Amino acid sequence: MKRFLVVFFLGFLVLQMDATAQCSICTKTAQQLGHRPAKGLNTGIIYLMFAPFAIMGWVGYNYFKGRKP
Repeated sequence: MKRFLVVFFLGFLVLQMDATAQCSICTKTAQQLGHRPAKGLNTGIIYLMFAPFAIMGWVGYNYFKGRKP
């Protein structure tokens, strides 16, 4: 099972497509800025999203690692 999860997440990272992580207000602002600044705004949003997910993943990993079956 662990091997499947590792392969799944590595495959997900390698094969990921452009993600749009904008709310409706950010989308409207990005459309007014133009293509290049909008792409930078989207990248910044995804970058800021990484920290909470990394923390939750670390906590979950330690929880399941420390569980005794």
